[in-house]
Amino acid sequence: MLFNSLTFIIFFAIVLAQHYSPISWRTKKINLLIASYLFYAAWNPPFIILLWISTVVDWNAAKWIHAAKTQHQRRFFLLLSLATNLGILGYFKYGQFLLENWQLMMASIGIDYQVPSWSIILPMGISFYTFQTMAYSLDVYLKRTEPSKSFLDFSLFVTFFPQLVAGPIVRPSQLIPQFEKPHIANLKQLSWGFNLVILGLFQKVVIADTLLAPTVEAIYDNAGPMSFWDAWLGTLAFSGQIFSDFAGYSTTAIGVALCLGFSLPINFRFPYAAIGFSDFWCRWHISLSTWLRDYLYIPLGGNRVGPVRTYINLMLTMLLGGLWHGASWNFVIWGGLHGLYLITERFIGNRLGKVEDISNVWLKFCLGLLTYFLVNITWVFFRADDIETSTTIISSMFGFAPADAKTPLPIIYIIEVVTVIVLLVAAHWAMRNTTLEEVYEKMPRWLITISLTLMAFAVIITQGSGNAFIYFQF
Repeated sequence: MLFNSLTFIIFFAIVLAQHYSPISWRTKKINLLIASYLFYAAWNPPFIILLWISTVVDWNAAKWIHAAKTQHQRRFFLLLSLATNLGILGYFKYGQFLLENWQLMMASIGIDYQVPSWSIILPMGISFYTFQTMAYSLDVYLKRTEPSKSFLDFSLFVTFFPQLVAGPIVRPSQLIPQFEKPHIANLKQLSWGFNLVILGLFQKVVIADTLLAPTVEAIYDNAGPMSFWDAWLGTLAFSGQIFSDFAGYSTTAIGVALCLGFSLPINFRFPYAAIGFSDFWCRWHISLSTWLRDYLYIPLGGNRVGPVRTYINLMLTMLLGGLWHGASWNFVIWGGLHGLYLITERFIGNRLGKVEDISNVWLKFCLGLLTYFLVNITWVFFRADDIETSTTIISSMFGFAPADAKTPLPIIYIIEVVTVIVLLVAAHWAMRNTTLEEVYEKMPRWLITISLTLMAFAVIITQGSGNAFIYFQF
């Protein structure tokens, strides 16, 4: 079920009516749980079984970890949780990738190994809810929290429909306590929630799907070589599309949850105004970057070890972050490039001074543009379907396009991309050190009303292409 669909509007209206009806809090939570299962079942009902497995295993594993008398027992029950979650994730998401690479490795030593046919469907949002349930077991193991006393609250934590499929990845301490006592939005929260829903849908339907997606598809689905300008326009368009699509989902999810009285963490803070890559990952997909930091980078030793080990930890974290996105070498390269950027930034910072210590405004701006330029290089590998396509586009972007390269983009696409990207990056810089809430509070009510009305009108008349959110595939 897509946020940008009439089905969801009807579904959400029913959920709101039940949530604000005069029934007990427990009944409301049961209704939310059922609604969450229905929301997920709209894609493929049998995959609800996977949600049940993760829920039951992690609920019991956390209780057993908490009650265990020895460290050996605690580790055993933690491994049970990790093996179950990572086993499910590995089978459905990485099985074919591993088989294909095993076949290539066998072929390299002269063994003709035939890969069995693989027709497994990837469950929607499996990476998101897997990381979320693992965080529960890990937090109990690390004694950051105690197991929930209510199986209903924990089940709702795992399946809460606004952020179930594409995040934000919520920690147990952020959401489970909210289910323990009645949560109803006040008028201000309800108004802000609906405003966020309109903004999120505008980002997705109008900016990502209508204005930018056609250019991205024209370039990245074009099998032949392309010109320097078209390669850059297609990649810049994707930088805007991926942000507007994913931030649009997160904004809508936060708004939907707020309409029900629940608070979800912010997932984006104007990342295209980042100055350096540490700053970028404090602004982009924050719930994933902090998850990787807390549950992978720091346990590996973080920056508490020597410089070489720190660089290795950074690279391992980003490589695994790349693989989290998908079973493809392109995602490995994407993660590896971000790891290389972070290592280079740390290496230079240790010798010349950290980026955050720079006081010159123009130097900061130039470093911000350099960061955006380098981020766009990585987006090529994130979007391209294979290494060959990535190589073709990267070659064109660096001026090595063949003389007979085609120029498939019509002039209207060029105007749309240039206008949207300039406005998007300018907006990120203008709001770099503030928040949407702060801007909202300072804006005149009449301007807010006009802006939201125009956004809602644009969503209705464009209707988008009915595309699923990009991060649903992860």
